[in-house]
Amino acid sequence: MTSAPPLSFHNVTVAYGRHPAVHHLTGSFELGSLTGIVGPNGAGKSTLLKAVMGYLPLSTGRIARGGIRAADVAYLPQASEIDRSFPITVADMVALGAWSRVGLFRRLSRQDATNAAQALASVGLEGFERRTIGELSAGQFQRVLFARLLLQDAKLVLLDEPFTAIDAKTTADLLAVIHRWHGEGRTVVAVVHDFAQVREHFPETLLLAREPIAWGPTADSLNSGNLLKARAMAEAWDERAEACGRHAA
Repeated sequence: MTSAPPLSFHNVTVAYGRHPAVHHLTGSFELGSLTGIVGPNGAGKSTLLKAVMGYLPLSTGRIARGGIRAADVAYLPQASEIDRSFPITVADMVALGAWSRVGLFRRLSRQDATNAAQALASVGLEGFERRTIGELSAGQFQRVLFARLLLQDAKLVLLDEPFTAIDAKTTADLLAVIHRWHGEGRTVVAVVHDFAQVREHFPETLLLAREPIAWGPTADSLNSGNLLKARAMAEAWDERAEACGRHAA
C-alpha cells in the first residue's frame, strides 16, 4: 500500500490584500523527498511555508498532511525573523526542540539533555552551551537552529532560506545535515536562492513565480525555458492589478 504524501496542495491560493502571493498551487511533496523551492524575489516561496504552518490563511484550496501530526513538522524561519536580543542560552535554545514532545511545563529528561548535547556536537558547537544566542555569529546561530531541529526529530522539515548570510563552511556542514535527514527518509523542503546549490544538492525542485512554473526533478524544473518563463512573469507583476477571480473547476 502506497503511503500518502506528507504534504499536498489542492488549488491553494494565499493572498495579501486580495492580491495572490501564491496562486492556484496543486501538487505534493512525496514521502522522503528532498525539494528546493526557488523563484524570483516576491514569488511566494516563504509565504508558502508560512501557510503550511498555519501562520497565513488560505484564500482558496486546502493543504493536506498525509498522516503527519503537528508535532512531526519542524519549521525553520528566516534568521532575520528571530529576536536574538532575548537572553537565552544556546543550551536552552536547542532544548526548545523537545517541547513538541514533552510539553512546555515538563522538565527535560536526562536522555533529552544528552540528545541536545549530541545535536550541538553534530553541528560543530560542542562547548557552546552556556553562551547566549546574542554572542554568536550568523553562522553559529544557524548551527544552533539546526541543532534544535535535530532534537525535534521531525518527519517533515521546512527550511526558509537556511543558507542566507552564512559562510561557506557552515553552509557545507548544514547541507550535510540535510542530506543526513534525506538519507533517514524524512521529507525536507527548503527555500533556496542559489540555483547551483539546488542543482547539486536537491533532487526535486518547485519553481514558483507566484504561480507554479514547474515541479519535479530538478534538471527538468530548472531548464532554460522554465527559468525564462519565471523571469518574464516576475517582470510583469503589477501590484495594482485586480485580484484574481479564477477558481478551480
